[in-house]
Amino acid sequence: MLQSMYSGTTDQVLNGAGRETFEAVALLQSIQKTPYQPAGGASYPNGRFGESMRQMARLIKADVGVGVAFADIGGWDHHVNETNQLNNVLRDFGDSLAAFCRDLGDRMEDVVVVTMSEFGRTAKENGNRGTDHGHANVMFAMGGPVQGGKVYGKWPGLAPEQLNEQRDLALTTDFRDVLGEAVYAHLGNRAIGSVFPNYNGGPERFRGFLKA
Repeated sequence: MLQSMYSGTTDQVLNGAGRETFEAVALLQSIQKTPYQPAGGASYPNGRFGESMRQMARLIKADVGVGVAFADIGGWDHHVNETNQLNNVLRDFGDSLAAFCRDLGDRMEDVVVVTMSEFGRTAKENGNRGTDHGHANVMFAMGGPVQGGKVYGKWPGLAPEQLNEQRDLALTTDFRDVLGEAVYAHLGNRAIGSVFPNYNGGPERFRGFLKA
């Protein structure tokens, strides 16, 4: 019904967008019908994030023109007794990324993976042994174009006077400086402002984590 509605509209923008969307859906459905076996002995965790990374690898190897893909993992809001909870989420996170890298094999030379979170951790545990609703956090990058094995950015310190509001790690890097470098250097899109509205950064603000 939706396909019929979009194809019948006289609005050329809606007509074109609708056609492209349904063509993409049909392509994805055809790929899903083909049995898939991860390569290199990769074994993805059974959770939602692992399955998302598995599907992402599958699409990349299907050569359907994937330029950008996104997957999310929840379960970070730990107000009480976070140790085991955090260990489980981090294990799922790390094992899924490792399986993705192993599955893609040599194709990782053309892939950049950047991880980020809007959920920081406090520098100290609260009274219930949790670190809830912090401020800044770390971003990770991996892939063939990444100059790995380094920390890019400034370390603000953990002394009380160095913390944000004497509670959280101080923010030193705009996440758009990191993602902007991937858009600019890896995807080749020089119009970063069209990707991040109201962002006026450019190469002078990049961290240099991608090979020239």
